[in-house]
Formats: sequence, structure tokens, C-alpha cells
Amino acid sequence: MGKYISYKQSGVSIDANDQMVEQIHSHVASTFGPRVMDLPGGFAGMFRLEYDEKLFKRNYKNPVLVACTDGVGTKVKLAAKAKRFDTVGIDLVAMSVNDMLVQGAEPLFFLDYLAINKLEPKMIAEMVKGIAAGCRLADCALIGGETAEMPDVYRKNDFDMAGFAVGIVERKKIITGDTIEKGDVILGLASSGLHSNGYSLVRNICFKKAGLKMTDRPSELGGAVLGDVLLEPTRIYVRSIVKLLGQYKVKKIVHGMAHITGGGLVGNIPRVLPKNCDAMIKKSSWEVPKVFTLLQKKGPVEKDEMFRVFNMGIGFVLVVAEDFANSVAKKLTRYGEKVYRIGRVTTGTGKVVLK
Repeated sequence: MGKYISYKQSGVSIDANDQMVEQIHSHVASTFGPRVMDLPGGFAGMFRLEYDEKLFKRNYKNPVLVACTDGVGTKVKLAAKAKRFDTVGIDLVAMSVNDMLVQGAEPLFFLDYLAINKLEPKMIAEMVKGIAAGCRLADCALIGGETAEMPDVYRKNDFDMAGFAVGIVERKKIITGDTIEKGDVILGLASSGLHSNGYSLVRNICFKKAGLKMTDRPSELGGAVLGDVLLEPTRIYVRSIVKLLGQYKVKKIVHGMAHITGGGLVGNIPRVLPKNCDAMIKKSSWEVPKVFTLLQKKGPVEKDEMFRVFNMGIGFVLVVAEDFANSVAKKLTRYGEKVYRIGRVTTGTGKVVLK
């Protein structure tokens, strides 16, 4: 009889998986609130929805569940290059929870999927540490996840990650952009940098064309380390926006919102604009982070392409009634956001006009 063959010899380690589960438990548990039902040995996460003053900040009379999924794109390649895996975990949460905010929903819970060439418990623990940090910033629970070791699918040091968020919103408070009208003011909330979009272009510019290294300090960045700037996590706007929406009769004051991801301002604002309105955006109305200046110069990249690919310093947009614009801006500033008055709604055909 021939020699037996094992799963480990085929490239997958059950022991490493067990070790990883032990290492991530404290990170996961740090996101739990009283709504999470932490049952031992469960095959799925459980989350209580029934109304209880201790569990929910408000009573939902007609609740609607909102679900989002996303990844962080080729930013994972830079995390692997820098051997720094916690920041992309925050990105992963941000991309989904910021999306659901657009509808006026508050996040409830999050799940992750991590796929990797070879399971290294310490590396996965760092990823989950970042995901847990993102969940805490978003006030949601990390109630489940999957780690897949697939040596025949991913090359050495390669990995990918995906996230899934579920939130809740009162049906009559769902924000769709249908109340946006001529004269509304467009407020932009500052991004923390690139967030998680355009990294195929970023990598092409920085490493192929410019020949930079992650440890370099380009003069355009004012002495900052390139790797630190490129791996800066996506800003999570949950606490500010959820708090703001609790202050107003939302559809009468906050008429629409947009998360500025791939496609930039010109690609994302039209998704909430009525067909008879345009968004007039004044490009000089906010401070563009230095990283975008670096990319445009080193490319070089045309200005229109920059605005079509990147957020250019604005990570989230609110379209608000003119009479309340100053009040909304002051509240968001008090909640810790950097707020710019970037434009106005005009009569049009549902597009963004940059001027």
C-alpha cells in the first residue's frame, strides 16, 4: 500500500486554522453589544431585532433591512508589499457601511471573507484586528466570517478580502434623492486620502512609472512616507451621519447623499440626482490632499481623469435644503467632520458639472 497523503501536504493546514480562530476571538468579541447572541459552537452569527429600549436607540415601527457588500480592490497588493494588514481591515468595513449610510441606514452587523494562499495565523489576526476596529468605528458587530486557504488559486503572499454589512432604516425615512431640487446646497465631507479606489492606477504611477518605493518620502507629500499615505484607511462616516439624521426630519432637510468611491464625484453624485437636476461643483472650494497632486504630476494624469477615478479629497456628499445648510455643516463639524460647501443643485439633466 502506498504512503498516505494529507490535507496539509496538499497545502491546507487545519491546525493553523484552529490557531487562527483562537487568536482572533478577542478582536471579534470587542465588537459585540447586547444585541449579539454569542452562542458557543454556532455555525452562523445571530443578532436580536426585537424592540427593547436597552438594545435599540430608537423604536423602528416599519424597519427595512439594508445590505451591502464590497472589497478593497488592489489596495491589498500594497498591504502585502508593506506586510501591514490591519489598515485594509478598516477599509473593508468602511466601503460597505458608508454605502448603506446613503439610504439613511445605521449598520447592525458585519461579516468578512478572507481568501489567502497560505494561512498564517498572525497575518489573519492582524486583518481581523483591523476589521474589528472598523466595526467599532461603525458601531456594528462582527458576527461571522470565513477564511479560505486556497494555494492553487492564489499565488504566494497573495490574498483578497470581501465584506458584507447589514443595517436598518425606518421605511418612511429612507433617503433616495427624490426630494432633491434646484437651489439645494451640496456639502462635502473630507476624505482621509485615497480611501480604497483607483489603486491599479496608483500602483502603475508610483511603482512602474515613477519607480518609487513604499519607504520613500516624495517631496510632494511634505516628508510623509509613501506607504503610510497609500495605506491610510478609508474614513468611516457612520457616527456623524447617524447622529445628524437623528436630529432632523430627514427627507425635508437632507434630500440626498452619496458615498464617493470609484468613479469619483462625477460618477457617484448622479446616482442620487433627479433627471431634471445637475450638481454644479466648484473644484476650488475644498483642500485637495497632497497625494492627488503627487499622482497627477508623476503620471502625468489629466485633470478630468483624476476626478473620474479618485475622490479628490471628498469622501461623502450631502445634498441639503438651502435654509438648513449652515446648520447641518455646523453639526457635522461638531461631530468631527471637515465640511466644505462644494456646490449647488441647478436645473439640468442629472449630471455633475465641474467648474
